[in-house]
Amino acid sequence: MGGTFGKAGADFFFKPQFGISAETDFRFSQGSYAGLTYRPTFYDFNGVWRPLAGKHSSRIQPIIQAGLGGMNLKFYENTNACDVLAGCSSSNQYIESSNHFQVHMAAGLRLYATNHLFIQPQVDAHYVNNLFQFGSNWVPEYGASVGWSFGER
Repeated sequence: MGGTFGKAGADFFFKPQFGISAETDFRFSQGSYAGLTYRPTFYDFNGVWRPLAGKHSSRIQPIIQAGLGGMNLKFYENTNACDVLAGCSSSNQYIESSNHFQVHMAAGLRLYATNHLFIQPQVDAHYVNNLFQFGSNWVPEYGASVGWSFGER
């Protein structure tokens, strides 16, 4: 399961080092799968730990996340048809979807450019229960985000 994914999420810290987050990862385009196409969407709710936050806060902060969520996997069929009078046309028809429980883990570094603007390279691991379609329940993710912190870091 490869391709380019988008990520949207938010963190809320109720203490300088501890907080919660919610996020979703979605594939921008459909991928090929056994003559069909597919599009996965991951969503999760996490506990977040910033070990260096608080009094000794710096411009570089490690972030550790762990939580639970789900994955929705949609399948589509592409068809092409040609007619002497109407010409050729193609369609992309939704076939079915499956929902899976997942466990999410992530580690990243928040690199603050200003007091509020940061770039966050991150490595994620999704353990998706019963993801038999792809031969493994583990789905790795490597990415970077741009974010904004409201209030203190």
